[in-house]
Amino acid sequence: MSKRAGILSDAQIAQLFEQGALKAVRKLDGDQIQPASLDLRLGKKAFRVRASFLPGRDATVMDKLKRFSMHEIDLRDGAVLETGCVYIVPLLEKLDLPKAIAASANPKSSTGRLDIFTRVITDNAQQFDIVPAGYSGPLYLEISPRTFPIVARTGSRLSQIRFRQGNALLDAEELLALHQAQTLVAAEEPNIDARGIAMSIDLTGDENGLVGYRGKRHTGVVDVDKKAACDVLDYWEPIHNRGSDDLVLDPDEFYILVSREAVHVPPSHAAEMVPFDPLVGEFRVHYAGFFDPGFGHAKAGGAGARGVLEVRSHEVPFILEHGQIVGRLVYERMLKKPDALYGADLKSNYQAQGLKLSKHFR
Repeated sequence: MSKRAGILSDAQIAQLFEQGALKAVRKLDGDQIQPASLDLRLGKKAFRVRASFLPGRDATVMDKLKRFSMHEIDLRDGAVLETGCVYIVPLLEKLDLPKAIAASANPKSSTGRLDIFTRVITDNAQQFDIVPAGYSGPLYLEISPRTFPIVARTGSRLSQIRFRQGNALLDAEELLALHQAQTLVAAEEPNIDARGIAMSIDLTGDENGLVGYRGKRHTGVVDVDKKAACDVLDYWEPIHNRGSDDLVLDPDEFYILVSREAVHVPPSHAAEMVPFDPLVGEFRVHYAGFFDPGFGHAKAGGAGARGVLEVRSHEVPFILEHGQIVGRLVYERMLKKPDALYGADLKSNYQAQGLKLSKHFR
């Protein structure tokens, strides 16, 4: 592998397995390696814990589980994970990374759209979702369903991990140059600075005036491994534009909305929606942050795709207005162009998307 900085591609992730830097308890699923990330799979059991935690510099996750675990749940035949509860699940994948390779994790798109809060934890971790360069050890996933109870099992894939060598993040000038060459967002005057490209909210609605969805409470379970198994109206309340270009977010309610801008990720780069900035309002946007190479790319069946936004207000009601900035997209260079791009190559669920719920709804 070269000494350049960049995100590892699908072929390079496969090489990590061949070299023993990535290991798994069982054979990889055929579609587990994505263009610039690896899906992580749940192991055989979940630990129900009293509260979320980080192990800290001098402890392992198992050390903490001995103190905070309330009971164990067998996942081999599937189990219900309840809303408002916190679970820790050992993953099937383990790492023995080279000293030059670090990683970061995010929920998968479908996980975020179900309002399942997930974070990867390593031994001795002082941050969630961050794997330091050269880490050797197990991986664990914290899971907390927020709106819908879920059914999950051994092998379910709720999170994904992205591997990187060095710092491949584009600065403001590089980002502007890439946008001018490749049109990263469909906007007349894109808001680009050192924090990334601004993404704003679309509250005008589609041809039927549909603006988004609000999650219902006290629903049935969602099986995370079954596509098109749930009826939309059993789980979601549609929100329509009734002549106003704003929306009041109720505290602690969950919304699926869509960006005003169409997004394009060229095959040479990967993108990520960066964590919410508290300066723009009392709400959180976008649990699932990874955008793979080829997202919205014309040759991969895209021609631009909207960013679906998972939105939750916190302490107080908050008014969102059409065109309001709600997040920023950052881009990183790939070390190598992926063998398969997001979209047509992989029959991806969310290519060329507009406002779209997760794949679980028909």
